[in-house]
Order: sequence, then structure tokens, then C-alpha cells
Amino acid sequence: MENLREAIKGKKRIVIKIGSSSLMHENTDRLNLLKIEKLVRTLVDIKNSGRDVVLVSSGAIAVGRNAIGLDCKPSELPVKQACAAIGQAKLMMVYQKIFAEYNSLAAQVLMTKNTVLNKTNRLNARNTFDELLKLHAIPIVNENDTISTYEIEQLNTFGDNDRLSAIVSAIIGADLLILLSDIDGLYTDDPNSNPDAKFIECVDTLDDTTLDMGKDSSKSSVGTGGMAAKLVAAKIATYSGADMVITNGNDIENINRVLKGESVGTIFKSNKIENFNLNSLID
Repeated sequence: MENLREAIKGKKRIVIKIGSSSLMHENTDRLNLLKIEKLVRTLVDIKNSGRDVVLVSSGAIAVGRNAIGLDCKPSELPVKQACAAIGQAKLMMVYQKIFAEYNSLAAQVLMTKNTVLNKTNRLNARNTFDELLKLHAIPIVNENDTISTYEIEQLNTFGDNDRLSAIVSAIIGADLLILLSDIDGLYTDDPNSNPDAKFIECVDTLDDTTLDMGKDSSKSSVGTGGMAAKLVAAKIATYSGADMVITNGNDIENINRVLKGESVGTIFKSNKIENFNLNSLID
């Protein structure tokens, strides 16, 4: 595992996913601006070091919900979509403002399931990402919840943007995916309910035993991704040729710790499958 961690230092194209729960203050469900500022500073520093970086960011519905004064998660689909429309614009405004303070460009990329399932759309997405990265912009990706009812209705089954971040990794040929979660990594059981659950530092192969450890363990009032979603993401990412790390998003510095090769979170070893059918894990 030491060599695997050491190899992370040489990764050149990195996707980082942050969930709603990591962006919000726990007691108010409002944006944690200090944490977002640290996140942006970290992303810009990664870019300045000569590496490509893409951010997959949740939070649109949560931000929109707060903007219109809803006290709890909306359940009706049209309300969710309206919250997404309002919240996505406000969230990007925050990102753009902070990126500008570091003399950097942020670019919004909204994706739907059809972006990925259609071969031509997928190629177009790849070309767009490549061009943005050549221009030294940092793409900020989210699902297009305003129009895509499929994604928004499937959140509780597949997890927030965990799977999307792995799909983005596959599309752009990333060599590392970092999932910032509300948990330290993969455990043998849900540590929220089982104090005897053991932490797993490294996963060499995603076998049935490992996949059975996945549970909907999210305890956040704004996030929706459980461990099952992260293990699906691990399959997509590792089969596509990227290492993946799950680490706690409460401390943004964990990104730098991962990139320095420190033993933080759970690392999933790349297990590239030639001619891997990405659509098989999307439908």
C-alpha cells in the first residue's frame, strides 16, 4: 500500500467530488464560506502545480432551498428542480467570486444521463473538458437537476454526485478521483451504528465481500450519498483506470494529504479493464 500511496504524488489529472454536507454548516444547512474558500485555494494550487483538476460539486438544491426559505428537503420534483435552478446560479456565483480572488477561471459544466449514454455526446463532453483544461480553467460539474428528472429521482438509490464524479473521471481519462465524504473512508460496517466496525485502508480488488459493505450511511440532512453509491463510483473509476480515495470532507486539507501520499482515507487501486463498457454501470 505504501507504493500505491507514493504513486499518487505523480497523478496528473485529478477529479475531486464534494457533497452538499461538506459545503454546508451542519447546524444551519447554509454555505460554509470559509470551507469553500479553502477548497478553491486548494484547487487553484493544484492547477498551479501543473496538474489538471476538475471539481464535481453538489449543493444546488440545498442552496436554492435556503434561498426560498424552505426549512427541510423538498419532496416534490418540481420544487426540487426550482430549487436547483435558483441554487445552481447562486452557488456558481460564490465559486466564481472566490476563484477570481485567486486570479483563476471557473467553468460550469452541467451533465445529464444522456450526456454519458450517447457516444457522440460523451465525445463532445470529453473535448469540452480537454479544451477548458488547456485554457487553465477549472471545470465545476453538477448534474442538470433543473431538466433531468432521471437523476433527481434516482438520488436515493445511486447517491448524490458520487457516480457522476466517477463518470467524469472515465470520460476525461483521470488518473485519480478523490471523494470528499462525511465519513473517513470504507468500514466493514456502518460506524454510525456499529462501534466495532473496522476501518479499511486499502482495497486492491472490488470483490463481492467489499461491495456488500456498502450501505446508505449518509447521516446528513442535505446530502444523499451513502457508501453503496461510493462503491459503485469505485467500480467505474478503477475499471476506467483511476485510483480512487474516499476521505473526510470536513477537513479540506485532506486533499493535500492525499496528494502528498499520506495514509488518509481508503484508497481503491486502479484495475483498468480494456474496452470497459461505461454504460453497463449507468443504466
